[in-house]
Amino acid sequence: MSRALPYLLFFLLLKSAGAQTTGGHAAFQFLKLPQTALLTAAGGVHVSDAHMDLGLASNNPALLRPTYHNEIALSFNSFFAGEAYQLTGAHYFDKKEVTAAASIFYIDHGDIPQTDASGNTAGSFRPRELVVQVSAAKAYLQKWKYGANLKLAHAAYGQYNSTALLFDAGLLFTDTAKHFSAGLLARNMGMQLGSFGSEREDLPFDLQLGMTKKLAKAPLGFSVTAGQIHRFRLGYNDTVFNAANGLPAKKQSFGTYLFNHFVFSTHIYISSQLELIAGYNRLRRSELSVGATGNGLGGFSAGLNLRFKKLHFQYGRSWYQSGYGYNQVGIGLDLKQLTGLGS
Repeated sequence: MSRALPYLLFFLLLKSAGAQTTGGHAAFQFLKLPQTALLTAAGGVHVSDAHMDLGLASNNPALLRPTYHNEIALSFNSFFAGEAYQLTGAHYFDKKEVTAAASIFYIDHGDIPQTDASGNTAGSFRPRELVVQVSAAKAYLQKWKYGANLKLAHAAYGQYNSTALLFDAGLLFTDTAKHFSAGLLARNMGMQLGSFGSEREDLPFDLQLGMTKKLAKAPLGFSVTAGQIHRFRLGYNDTVFNAANGLPAKKQSFGTYLFNHFVFSTHIYISSQLELIAGYNRLRRSELSVGATGNGLGGFSAGLNLRFKKLHFQYGRSWYQSGYGYNQVGIGLDLKQLTGLGS
């Protein structure tokens, strides 16, 4: 019975996801933002790399491992319309053989002018968004791990605010002999505890599947992740905007719908301390391309992971449109090495 528990749990969580949105119209869109630098560098969607990074494990709880015991990770994001901060800490419980973590993700958009429908200014307001999360993961047999996140999300936009309770469930398969790993993640299942208006909104559910393969005789690794696999047609096509601005309609072929699901990333292992990462998000590039004009590096991302004995440093940069991108910096601290805590 205990061996069937992770499969039963994941089935029930996926079944509950049927009540979530199947389109792009959902509240709490900030839950889609990458909270860590390595996730940004890998294209923003990544679930399968059994990486030595606690911040990345906060995205897919199945990536948590006992070696994260008494580690903390901090991240700073410089978004286009605000700044975001994340703090994560982990602890391994020997008797239960469970790795647990807790994190907080906070976005501050600063002061924004408050206007009416006619554009008249009536003071200012300060939008803010917050996610508090607890996670747990456990090994199953030799090659499997499963985990879950419990999240409390809150958003406040002037007089409008809402709170939601959400769950994530993740699975990870790792074959170290073949340098291969695969992950499955169901994100943002749950419900609003209080809505912005008179009716409750959908939540941004996402079902993601990915795999990572490291070459045995070369310092290279490759990852491919498919997002929103619970629905096929992705991509926003504003026909009214295109007609009003004399832009050609975007072609929505079978190939376009198919590849809009995929995010690709490459890992270059310069040494045991330094890793370079490059990513490509096809959906992001497709949606943010306007007309026949070029979009520069839109959809691409890059970064690095620098590991020392007591400290890890991560950097990620993601481009959205030509000349526009944001930077993200992360720091991981090993409290065992720094203070002897838990050693």
